[in-house]
Formats: sequence, C-alpha cells, structure tokens
Amino acid sequence: MAANDPNLRRYWFEFESLGQDTTAILKLGCGVTAYDEKDATALIRDRIFSGAALPHVRKIVADIDVRSLDQDHVVPNMGSVVWRGIWFPTGYEHNG
Repeated sequence: MAANDPNLRRYWFEFESLGQDTTAILKLGCGVTAYDEKDATALIRDRIFSGAALPHVRKIVADIDVRSLDQDHVVPNMGSVVWRGIWFPTGYEHNG
C-alpha cells in the first residue's frame, strides 16, 4: 500500500473510562489510520487491547486534523498518520 492511500482516513478515539491495566497515555485518546471506523476499531482492539473489548467510546472523530490535537503531548509523540495503523500512542504499530 502506498503512502497517502486515498481510501485511508484518520480517526481519533476518546474513551469514557479506562481500567488500571490500560496505559495512562490512552487517557489522552487514540489515533489510528484505517479504511473505515470498523477497521479502526478492530486495529485498536487487536493491537492495544489484545483482542478484548474496547472500553466505552466517548467520541470518535473521523478525518481528524492532527493540528487540533494536544500540541504538548500528542503531536510531538505520534507516529506517521499516512500508513494504516495506530499512530498514537506509539508502540502499537504492529501486532505482537
């Protein structure tokens, strides 16, 4: 897949509450590039939550403008948004 695939969209997820087992950085949200919302949800479930159900999602923003995200914590610590996968938080780009 080439960078800037026109079929990919950037999503920003915010969760209602997160259990103690979940990384604290997710309290800021989660950024993912995917084909659609279902694909984005599956990537988060599989890569961050190891296949378990996601916490209750408070908000999903499709086609998020990354300039609107937290400039102190999210933007300087995010990965590439042009490839399919998790770009915030980092460390979940690939399974395994």
